[in-house]
Amino acid sequence: MSKIITENLNLWYGNFHALKDINARFQERRITAIIGPSGCGKSTLLRVFNRMNDLIEGVRTTGKVLIDATDILANNIDLVALRRKVGMVFQRPNPFPLSIYENIVFGERIHGGKSSRSKLDEIVETSLKRVFLWEELKDKLHKSALNLSLEQKQRLCIARLIAVKSNILLMDEPCSSLDPQATSRVEELMRELKNNYTIIIVTHNMQQAARVSDDTGFMLLGELVEFGRSEDIFTAPKDKRTEDYITGRYG
Repeated sequence: MSKIITENLNLWYGNFHALKDINARFQERRITAIIGPSGCGKSTLLRVFNRMNDLIEGVRTTGKVLIDATDILANNIDLVALRRKVGMVFQRPNPFPLSIYENIVFGERIHGGKSSRSKLDEIVETSLKRVFLWEELKDKLHKSALNLSLEQKQRLCIARLIAVKSNILLMDEPCSSLDPQATSRVEELMRELKNNYTIIIVTHNMQQAARVSDDTGFMLLGELVEFGRSEDIFTAPKDKRTEDYITGRYG
């Protein structure tokens, strides 16, 4: 079932045409990797899905982006509700300069009104368990999140999204600052999370894309050149430009 559908999606930064007629279907509870050389539009496409490009002056978008059949590019969209539903994990983890506990409940305090202590405790425990951090951190909840390792910070940022009930997770190079062992653990977490979440990951690491994703899209110069099952993209690409990229002939 398609969770996100783009129809003739175009985006300009001023006069620069960054996304060109993007047509794609992102399936529910699957991991989709977006690959391609630097500057090809991967992160721009990712930021369309929670309207973060709106924060950049001079951006103009045409076409449709349907999430659960609602066009999120419509003028009457509640952006706060959209960004709760569609969470984002960045290249470098960005925990707030607060305790681990307060990082997790931050969204609930902002959006959920006055919640009881027991409800907040439950949100913290559930969210940290989902990212396999509860056992490591349950006795350190009131210590600063800034003291965590890079991997723990990245997991914490994912837990923060889970706490506000995001059901789409956008990940922009989530492992680029992690060592191989930490990367492996975050990839394992992604495979576990896809049982309940739709995940879209932008990565320069084609081995990672092949390992973790169910579907892959290859972008070049703002175009979505090829999109399909990862197994097909990496073993039998239909477009020569895709083949050239994944075999290292350029990019």
